[in-house]
Amino acid sequence: MAFTIAVDGPAASGKGTISRRLAAHFGFAHLDTGLLYRAVGRQMLEGTDPVTAARALTPEDVADADALRSQAVGQAASKVAAMPDVRAALLDFQRAFARRAGGAVLDGRDIGTVICPEAEAKLFVTASTEVRAERRFRELAAKGHETTLAEVLDDVMARDARDSARSDAPLKPAPDAVALDTTQMDIEAAVAAAIDVVQKAGAPG
Repeated sequence: MAFTIAVDGPAASGKGTISRRLAAHFGFAHLDTGLLYRAVGRQMLEGTDPVTAARALTPEDVADADALRSQAVGQAASKVAAMPDVRAALLDFQRAFARRAGGAVLDGRDIGTVICPEAEAKLFVTASTEVRAERRFRELAAKGHETTLAEVLDDVMARDARDSARSDAPLKPAPDAVALDTTQMDIEAAVAAAIDVVQKAGAPG
C-alpha cells in the first residue's frame, strides 16, 4: 500500500534526520527534496540554466549528498527554489516518489502544502533561529567547511526570509500538519515524538 509521510520545516530544524529515522523505522523509502534544489543550484553555479537543469535532473545528480551541502550551494538552492518553472519541473518527480508502493517519507518545505496535500501523515518541524544556526554551523565545521557562526546565522535568516516570502509554494505548515518544535529536544526525543504522530495517523507496521 502507499502511505506518504510529509515532513516540512526550515533549514536545520532537524527534519532531515527525523525523516531518515522515520523511513528506517517504518521501512519506507526516503527522499530529501532539498537535494533536488541543491543539485539544480550547483548546476546553476556551474553555468547551467536552472530550468534546463531541473528538467534534466537524474538520480545520479543527487547521489553525492555531501557535495551538495556547502553553504554556497545552499544559498543557490534557495534562489532556484523561488523560481516557479524550476518547481514545476520537479513536481512530477516528487509526486511519483511519494505514492510508490511500500510507503515514502519526503522532507522539504512544501511537501504537505503543495507536493503531497493528501499525505496520510504531516509534520512541520521547527526550532529557534539561533539553535538552527548552531546546528548547521556544527554540521558544516565537522565536514571541513570554513565559516563562522555569525555567517551561518545570517545565511539561515536569509534563507528563511526567501523561503517564507516567495510567491510560489512558500514555506508554511499545512493546516493539518502536526507541529514539532525541536528547540529543546535531543534527536531521540524528536524522533520518538515524530514516530508517535505517524503511528496515530495509521501508518502500517
